This record gives sequence, C-alpha cells and structure tokens, in this order.
Amino acid sequence: MLDLTYETPKPKTIAGAKEDWELVIGMEIHAQVSSNSKLFSGASTGFGAEPNSHVSFIDCAMPGMLPVINEFCIEQAVRTGLGLKAAINLRSAFDRKNYFYPDLPQGYQISQLYHPIVGEGEVLVEMGPGVARLVRIERIHLEQDAGKSIHDMDPNNSFVDFNRTGVALMEIVSRPDIRGPEEAAAYVTKLRQILRYLGTCDGNMQNGNLRADVNVSVCRPGQYEKYQATQDFSHLGTRCEIKNMNSMRFIQAAIDYEARRQIAILEDGGKVVQETRLYDPDKNETRSMRSKEEAHDYRYFPDPDLLPLEIEQAWVDDIAASMPELPDAKKARFMGDFGLTDYDANVLTAELDAAAFFEEVAAGRDGKQAANWVINELFGRLNKEGQSITSSPMSAAQLGGILDLMTKGEISGKMAKDLFEIVWTEGGDPAELAAARGMKQVTDTGAIEKAVDEIIASNPAQVEKAKANPKLAGWFVGQVIKATGGKAAPQMVNEIVLKKLGL
Repeated sequence: MLDLTYETPKPKTIAGAKEDWELVIGMEIHAQVSSNSKLFSGASTGFGAEPNSHVSFIDCAMPGMLPVINEFCIEQAVRTGLGLKAAINLRSAFDRKNYFYPDLPQGYQISQLYHPIVGEGEVLVEMGPGVARLVRIERIHLEQDAGKSIHDMDPNNSFVDFNRTGVALMEIVSRPDIRGPEEAAAYVTKLRQILRYLGTCDGNMQNGNLRADVNVSVCRPGQYEKYQATQDFSHLGTRCEIKNMNSMRFIQAAIDYEARRQIAILEDGGKVVQETRLYDPDKNETRSMRSKEEAHDYRYFPDPDLLPLEIEQAWVDDIAASMPELPDAKKARFMGDFGLTDYDANVLTAELDAAAFFEEVAAGRDGKQAANWVINELFGRLNKEGQSITSSPMSAAQLGGILDLMTKGEISGKMAKDLFEIVWTEGGDPAELAAARGMKQVTDTGAIEKAVDEIIASNPAQVEKAKANPKLAGWFVGQVIKATGGKAAPQMVNEIVLKKLGL
C-alpha cells in the first residue's frame, strides 16, 4: 500500500475578491463504455465512420423496435464500480429521461435515476508526494448517448449524425468534495487512468469518449463544514454547471473564470442563477446555455420496454476475480520492488502500456537504472518526436540489451547513448551492433596500463600537481580515455592511474 497522508483541502483563494470565499466543485463524468456494440442494439460503436452508417432501427427509433440490453456493457459498468471500490447494486432499473433535441430521435434518453447499477465509491487523488485527497463517488449509472448536430456544412440547414446515438455511457457522479481547479483536473486525470487500466473506457477526450460536466459554486468560509455535518446543499451556494468539458487545461480555466464570475455577482449584491453554461476557450469565459433543469423537469418514469436488471453476486465475484492491478497498487509495488522514488513511480504508472514496457526492461536488472533510461532517454525521445510508447521504434528487449552491455562493463554510459541512437534509427540487436561497430570498451589491463604510462611520461609537471592534489588525477583519466578513442573502461582507467601515481 502507498504511504499517504490524507489532507483536508484548503479553501481556494480567489484573487481580486473583496471578501473570503470558498470554492466547491462536483463533477459528472460521462465515460463511453469500451464495447464494440451499443447499449441496446448491435450497431457498431466505431469512431470516424461515415455519418449515419452505424445506426440500427432501434437507434433511430423506428416504430415497434424494442431495446435489448448489452450484457458486456453491464459487465463493464460493474468492473468500473469495483475499480472505484463502490457498492454494486444487484438490482437496478432503467428510466426514460424525456427531452426533445434534434439529435435524440426517441424524444427521450434511456438512463438510470432511481436505481443505478453502482452505488457509493471513492477515488484517491494524489496532490503531491505522499499527500492525497479522497473524492467520494455518489453513483454510476448507465445511459445512452445522443447523436451529433452539425451546423457548419450548410449556411441554411443543420444536419444530424446518429452514429453516436445509443452508445453506452457511464455517468460517474461525484460528491461536491473538490475544492479547486487543480484538484478538479487531478481528479479527472486519476479517474481516466483507472478507467484505462480497467479497460472499461479508452479515455479519449479528443473524440468525446470522456467528457466532464463541472458543477461550480462558491460559499463563505465555514459553510462547507456545515454541509458536511448536515448534508444540506443550501450551505454551498447556488451551483452552475459547465457542460461538456474535454480538456484538463480548459477544466481548470473554466472553473477559475466561473468562480470569479459568481463572486463578482454576489459581492455586487446580486444572486447567482442556477443554469447550464458553456466554456469558450477562445474568450476564456463561460456563457449561459440554458436554465438548469431539475429531475422533475425531465418527467422520469420507469422504461416500460426494459425489465429491472437483476444480477447475481457470483457473477460480480467472477468479475472481481479477473480485475487487473490498478494504478495505486502498481505504483506501490514499483516503489517497493524496484526502489523507485514517488515521482518516478508516478511517471511510469501513468499509462498501462508505459508501466508494462518499464517492467519488461527492469526484469532481472537494476530497477533504478531501468527507470532512468525509460523516463529520460526513451520517454524524452518519444515526446520529442510526438510518438507514444505503443509506436516506439525501440522495444523493451532492445533497451534491456543496452543496459545489459553497460552492466557487464562492455560499453560505457556515453557508448550506451550512442548505441541507443543507432538502435532507435536502424533497429537491430544491441550486442551485435556494438560488436560490429567496435563500440565495446577496452578492458585489457595491459593495453590500458601502456596508455597510462605514456600519458604520465609525457606530462611530468601534471604528475607533480596530482601528487600534491589527488583530485587532479582525473585529468589523467580523461587523457587516457581520449587516447583510446573513448573505449577504455573509466573505472579501470581510474584504478590504474591512481596506482601508477602512488595515490
């Protein structure tokens, strides 16, 4: 387990405010379920297809079409709940959420209000080395996604693409436990990481597969504590929802702007109106989208086409038994098994593919050395060239081979970097490349002694200086390595130089 201190969040200070205010944030994350087919139909969920090419009769609400539940989507929701240490409800039910948009062909969305599939859970959010905050999960429910309205294809008409219609979403609803923009971004980052480890959502925010609705309110100091004691939301101030955020940077900027906007209204004697807002990144501001609806505005009622969903505990237990190692557990193991720092373990476990790559490199080798090379050399080169770990030109076996040559003393650190460059650009076996290109270190004691004798004989003045100040012996080491074309083993050279100089 990680050694963490749970920190009580400090109120966010809002620069420029006349009085003291505290920021309170709750989030609703819409995570697209990783599934090849939709929640209630067999249509494909593939991204980037021609408009309206992945639409079944059920998706476009043809008369007489009835939804059929996708069992795999249910399994993915249960897996997510288990990963968030949440209660799994063995009985849940679907409801109709009624509203009318052009991209909602049914005129309602099938969702879960009264009986969600997953109950209360938690997400551990690290805010620095050894410091964590706990964000409580209120619920996770399944629902259909809507389609997409397209307004930029014709100056006089709008079009609708129903490819996303019916795609399964998990709505992950947090308690209002988040107290600042940075913590909000850290929470979404951690949740995305867990979902990707679980394989229940790919977390692709650019494609809209992970989106955040951010609820922001401000209150006076001490009011949050009253809410905690009473669970009375009136202590937290009027909240506004910022819809469809798909960038960590924009989430932080939108929260900061919205907090300032609400404080300015309150300090001028006005009242914050509960509403749904959109964030404009070009202007760095939020603007009103519509008044915020309450549950009764949607006229929820049980979906008559779907029976209540009942699952068995044994099935849940089978899913639990197949759970992968999650980020916190993997980080703790890396720190324990490989002696990594908190920072290095965080970097290496951020993505599952990166963690697997490192673990293959580190197997049977020095863990700290492996971490340094993966983080500094490999990740640095990948970032420079805009590539990901999955497209790396260098395999874990190749990088491990370079480290093996260093450990055996066959190549120096500088040679290893040169060899890294060759393998990166040309590929091949590191050992064979080093041998073919004469890159291996000179470890022949006789050859090194001869070079040392020649340098000492040619520099009598420097010898006297070194004997007076042993730190200057390093000059001879450098000269010998230079004379041997950088191939002499530095440690061996150093030992022989000291011996020859009588130091």
